[in-house]
Amino acid sequence: MFEGFRQSRANVDGIDVAFVAGGSGPAVLLLHGFPQTHAMWARVAPIMAKHCTVVCADLRGYGDSSKPRCLSDRSNYAFRAMANDQIGLMRQLGFERFHVVGHDRGGRTGHRMALDHPEIVSSLSVLDIVPTYAMFMDINREIARSYWHWYFLSQPEPFPERMIACDPDFFYETCLIGWGATRLQDFEHEMLAEYRRAWNDSAMIHGSCSDYRAAATVDLEHDTADIGRKIECPALVFYGSRGQMAKLFDIPAEWRKRLANMTDTSLPGGHFFVDQFPRETAEILLDFLAPEQT
Repeated sequence: MFEGFRQSRANVDGIDVAFVAGGSGPAVLLLHGFPQTHAMWARVAPIMAKHCTVVCADLRGYGDSSKPRCLSDRSNYAFRAMANDQIGLMRQLGFERFHVVGHDRGGRTGHRMALDHPEIVSSLSVLDIVPTYAMFMDINREIARSYWHWYFLSQPEPFPERMIACDPDFFYETCLIGWGATRLQDFEHEMLAEYRRAWNDSAMIHGSCSDYRAAATVDLEHDTADIGRKIECPALVFYGSRGQMAKLFDIPAEWRKRLANMTDTSLPGGHFFVDQFPRETAEILLDFLAPEQT
């Protein structure tokens, strides 16, 4: 995977951030979501690297990045902490300002980054999510049925960790195919093997649970405090039109409440449309970034 990219780790305030980087030109940071790793970009990044410097990194708690034990106040798994990891990585690579593209948890990390550090984020692309505040505060039985894992994973330790550890492949693969219009065969074999390697690590199981525990507590507090703020940088809202998120929310409408300069688009896939349509995803992202690259 990632032919022509260099693979390394950066230590940011004691947290190792695993990443790959390739290409040249304006910097673009690609962030994955649950339950994947930076490997989700393996068929997208090489296309984008023909036009940009592309960095794909693992969030803390996932892949080969550090997986610290969750603090009692959840702050070390907040999206604010994850965003600061990635800012530190990009600074070490020589980038003080860059574009951010995030799918799922990576999109939430990017949203927080743009709120906390608007001077750093040239543009923000959020893929197949609505804001965390909406996910918790606009709940109904249909959303709860589809996104039950938000409440399961956020249960006190060690309940979800022990349940998942009984069969990590079954649990996480159920998540991969459970949010609409995606089959296991839609995931490239080598990438799926990388996900399995990562999520069979008990530390990643804890990290993914800690991520969701933070979302239900400290992240919700941060988002509530910023409920009236809009992000000013150019933003792309990009989603799978056949996925559960699009069925449950008017995704563009939710983001218009938070983004002042927004474009929206979709592809006819589910939550993991990036895996279903990698070339189309790369082309749409490049088209959006083109006016902003200089």
